[in-house]
Amino acid sequence: MLKTMRKNVKTLTPVLWIVIATFIIAIFAVWGGAGRLGEANRTNTLFQIGNRRVTADEYFQVLRQRVEAMKKQYPDLNANLIKQINLPQQLLEQLIQQNLLLEIARQMGIKATDQELQEKIMSFPVFQREGKFVGFNEYKQVLDWNHIPVQRFEDSLREEIILNKVTRLLTAGVAVSEEEVWENYKNQNDTAKIEYLISSIDKIQLNIKPTEEEIKSFFEKNKTKYRVPEKRAGQYVFLKTEDLKKEIAVSDSEIQKYYQDNINQFKEPAKMRVSRIYLPYTETDKKQVMEQAQSLKSKLSSGEDFAQLAKTYSKDDKAKNGGDWGYTDWQNLAAAEIQVINKLESGQISEVVDTGNGAVILKVTEKMPEITRSLAEVKAIVQNALLEQKARNKASDRLENLAKIAKKARSLDQAARREGLTVLNTGLLKNGDPLPGVDSSGALSQTLFELKEKGISPPIFTYEGVALVQLSKIEPEHQASLEEVKAQVEEDFIKEKKKEAAKEKLLSLKYSQATNWEEFAKNNGLEYKKVENHKRGQYLSLIDDTSKIDQLVFSIPVNQVSEPFEIGEGYAVVRVLERKEVSRADFEKVKTEEIDKALNQAQEMFLFSYLQKAQEKLKFKINYNLFTKTTDDFLTRMGE
Repeated sequence: MLKTMRKNVKTLTPVLWIVIATFIIAIFAVWGGAGRLGEANRTNTLFQIGNRRVTADEYFQVLRQRVEAMKKQYPDLNANLIKQINLPQQLLEQLIQQNLLLEIARQMGIKATDQELQEKIMSFPVFQREGKFVGFNEYKQVLDWNHIPVQRFEDSLREEIILNKVTRLLTAGVAVSEEEVWENYKNQNDTAKIEYLISSIDKIQLNIKPTEEEIKSFFEKNKTKYRVPEKRAGQYVFLKTEDLKKEIAVSDSEIQKYYQDNINQFKEPAKMRVSRIYLPYTETDKKQVMEQAQSLKSKLSSGEDFAQLAKTYSKDDKAKNGGDWGYTDWQNLAAAEIQVINKLESGQISEVVDTGNGAVILKVTEKMPEITRSLAEVKAIVQNALLEQKARNKASDRLENLAKIAKKARSLDQAARREGLTVLNTGLLKNGDPLPGVDSSGALSQTLFELKEKGISPPIFTYEGVALVQLSKIEPEHQASLEEVKAQVEEDFIKEKKKEAAKEKLLSLKYSQATNWEEFAKNNGLEYKKVENHKRGQYLSLIDDTSKIDQLVFSIPVNQVSEPFEIGEGYAVVRVLERKEVSRADFEKVKTEEIDKALNQAQEMFLFSYLQKAQEKLKFKINYNLFTKTTDDFLTRMGE
């Protein structure tokens, strides 16, 4: 699941994310968290691009909306998983990309006209009836039902229009040739049925202990492989929030005030559960199907069970569940159906609806109004949030004061002793290394790499607490000495010997003469794999880098066995059983779509590169400590 989640997050391209983020901002604003962009309180500014400021509150609400959306797909999503898939950092980067484009558009004078806004609104089927606008009252009613103010919705659409305009303008000069698209099409669509044997080092038993001379010789031969990256060390003071919570009390009046000030956090929106019977028709049988639908409506009016009739007669993929479309899926139905649903009361069944391709009967099986969880229900959550907030504020205040004293004395150690605080040593760390029990995210080590010699940091917010660090030592990147990497050299030496043995084992076996490789592998201690439709770049079990096997698979004759080739953990041979290669004629049938797809990918790559450079030119500033603190605040609340 973790791999899938990472993939789903990462595959949001910059251009695609723009649309998503715009609507998230439009939605979260009604929950009471964020102000408009550009109106940020300076102390709450998460990042700034030119004159455009984005607040920590805005980021907090975007993160919350994204997590709520992901929970529908991954119900077990929790704070630890969010950290593992690095969702906060990815959302931050996507917000930065969006706002970079908006700032670039502002500087270019790009705006959204009223006519463009009207056309955008009309592009939503839910706001159409027979190709015409449903009228302002019904338009507002749909937005009100979804708790989206009209102004905020239209502002978000204007931003989307602007983003699309500036994106088109920036990428207008990007082009792809037909030949490169053809090559890419071949690479993606040529397939081969293959089987391969692996002689793995895991199955090679070598009871050897390399001599000092062998280790030294191996190291000298591979010296350039072994480099030690720059490392830094520092002295630090750390205040753990869990410890500080024990010193803090939260009064009932504070809990009450927090609850009232953040009441929108505890609201659960109105919900409807919908069931549906769907009977598709063609021009030839439309009359018959509509009559059947009317007959079913009569049965329902007589008291027959909706779910049972749906199971028997309905023709969509929800039929097996009694036509149940749940609380959210029904929102993807046709506009005509949604309009009918919004007018139904709980338990009410619609008349037969003609959708243009079928007859539909709808039922609202459950209708729940918006509810606000009582203070009694959420008291523990509020109390913990206040404790966390107070503990972090207390830690931050103490360490800000300590930083002033330390900078005056030019010594964190002296200042800490004066304040009765313990100073610890980080030991040598690479950039991004975690510090167990103190900083699992690597923020402290990253800060060390931003400091000048003897420099003292501002308070650093980690998931575990708040820290202050002074850089004490820099060990530059250098060519490793044998003593520094001796254990790794010995391990690599043994691995190479095992690989040599794995290759010799393959060469000693008559695999090319064997017709049944699966049986052959069992009898000779090899791994066997078979793939029905392999494409270039596709994952292959037990093979870390597929570039070599891809080259062989699409070049050697069918039924011929390759020479042994090296893989990460041994040697392998491959045999092509069948190969299907696309023709130029196949390509011509889909050429337009393939060129469009390739052009879109090229534009996205160009845009990503352009935004990286623009970030430097537009005086981009970010408060990473505030980012960490805000993320931690969100994850703490989620943990409840």
